[in-house]
Amino acid sequence: MGRYIAKRLMQTFVLLWLITIITFGLILSAPGGPAILMEPGITAEQMEQMRQALGLDQPVHIQYIRWFRNLLRGDMGVSYTLGMPVSELIVSRLPATILLSAAGFGLAICVGVPLGILAAVNRGGTIDNLVTVISFFGISVPVFWYGLMLIIVFAVNLKWLPAGGAMTVGESSMLDVCKHLVLPALVIGTTNMAQITRYTRSAMIDVLNADYIRTARAKGLSSFRVLFKHALRNSMIPVITVIGLLMPRLAAGSAVTEQVFAWPGMGQLAVRAAFQRDYPTIMGVTLVVSVVVVLSNLLTDIVYAWLDPRIRFD
Repeated sequence: MGRYIAKRLMQTFVLLWLITIITFGLILSAPGGPAILMEPGITAEQMEQMRQALGLDQPVHIQYIRWFRNLLRGDMGVSYTLGMPVSELIVSRLPATILLSAAGFGLAICVGVPLGILAAVNRGGTIDNLVTVISFFGISVPVFWYGLMLIIVFAVNLKWLPAGGAMTVGESSMLDVCKHLVLPALVIGTTNMAQITRYTRSAMIDVLNADYIRTARAKGLSSFRVLFKHALRNSMIPVITVIGLLMPRLAAGSAVTEQVFAWPGMGQLAVRAAFQRDYPTIMGVTLVVSVVVVLSNLLTDIVYAWLDPRIRFD
């Protein structure tokens, strides 16, 4: 197990390094270059002076080494539009994104896995059909439309919950934050829950039809013991893989959700930076999201190896 983890860690470091190269290439391929983005309408002479001041007249590999060295120190550059260090912008927005993602994904797992198990146990029944309908709804519904419908119903018509933001002006209580968190977390949780439910149901049905499960039942073991001691662990192997693969979708869904609900997270920051062509901010957010996705895949592989010892030697 230790050798497998060490091997995956080495692969992760190489992948992260390649991501920095690709991300660095974004700013070099920007239309007009960074100088014209910072000062639109400047003359060719002024642009050349700015290129020299920024070190953009140096060879590409020298620019990358300098940028990578600054990155290791936590310096991601300065936002073109806000004039603030990108690292400070990300740090200020990161807690809100973590809170929203954790709430939404936690809801997806805590509801999706039991629903999938329930549907598998009652295969072909009313509960199975109902869970299937809910799953297809979560898969097919557009995130932005779903968010707007929740705002119209629960914020505008019923006035049970706030329509957007992370807290009410003048309020700093945790209860107020939770009220603002409910709708965006419900959007993220529902859309991701659908995938988890479908894969849990499919995996559990396959395991329940296995020979060793029939043998366990023939020995007189209770249904609860067969289901949760013998079937659940093996059925979770493909589900863990799906949960890891949902991380990029979670990042994309969070960006749309944060924009719909005016949630002050990294997704909203990235969308605004894209519209304003704020390339340093886009690069910083891209790097952070890439690191999160890569590390989540690493964690998924480790959990996968723990659940299935055969994978350690592959």
